[in-house]
Amino acid sequence: MLYDVVIVGGGPAGLSAALTLGRGRKRVLLCDAGPRRNAAAVHVNGFVTRDGITPNEFRATAREQLTKYPNVEVRDVGIDAILGDKGSFEVQLSTGSVTARRVLLATGMIDELPSLEGFRALWGSGIFQCPYCHGWEVQDQRFGYLALDPEMLMFAPLLRGWTRSVSVFTRGAFAVPEEQRDTLAHAGITLDERPVTRLVQKDGHLAQLDFAEGPPVQMDVLFAHPPQRHVAQVSALGLTLDALGFVQVHEQHRETSRPGIYAAGDLTTRGQSAVLAAASGMMAAAGINHELTVELATTGALG
Repeated sequence: MLYDVVIVGGGPAGLSAALTLGRGRKRVLLCDAGPRRNAAAVHVNGFVTRDGITPNEFRATAREQLTKYPNVEVRDVGIDAILGDKGSFEVQLSTGSVTARRVLLATGMIDELPSLEGFRALWGSGIFQCPYCHGWEVQDQRFGYLALDPEMLMFAPLLRGWTRSVSVFTRGAFAVPEEQRDTLAHAGITLDERPVTRLVQKDGHLAQLDFAEGPPVQMDVLFAHPPQRHVAQVSALGLTLDALGFVQVHEQHRETSRPGIYAAGDLTTRGQSAVLAAASGMMAAAGINHELTVELATTGALG
């Protein structure tokens, strides 16, 4: 079976791309094997007309709307490998192989959660990455930020938009520059450099942070940006990455360093949210559709 586009990943980026390409009358296969990156999240917030929807409901609604387009096929299958070149990719599925003129990667990223006791249990319920996504729901509570390096420290002042109480915890992992100490102090942010040993929860919510020495700190919410890595199938493609490790794409049409392979969503940027991923998917799909339409029309292959 020859598809115009195979989309790898069925989150907001992949679903948005499938809708755009479907409306562009391209033959599309959307492959989604999960697991969802936002599986721990209770709601999708900040997405206009869908504010507060659950991730499962979001995906179910999107899939149902795709059934309107008979040229779009959705399969719950994984991708083992992507071989070949632009115009004739062999996409090896967990159930067999298909060929595609183009491939769109919408796989998201894998969060590498720290081994800190209590972190995994609170991820998505008491520990968040994005205040635009979750800040409103926990506003005016006691916020903490787990900073991994000096560059991350300046995220903390942003949190002051949702609460007056913000603390930064470095776990003693790095030296804090004096200039940044002053900035945090002027913003009314507490800096705690002690090693954190445990996150304590009560009734499913964060209650306090314990340290290797000294008294614990009462805390309601923690923000953190754990390291991220690509799924194995993306890493195997040898794509050019940017300085932060995300897949480098053309600013407008979203093509990667490998001709014919495009990328959209969280694997291309630190600016990660459902609405941004969906917009990125639409942009990539529009770029693919334009190129494919011109190519097929000029070669006489367009029906």
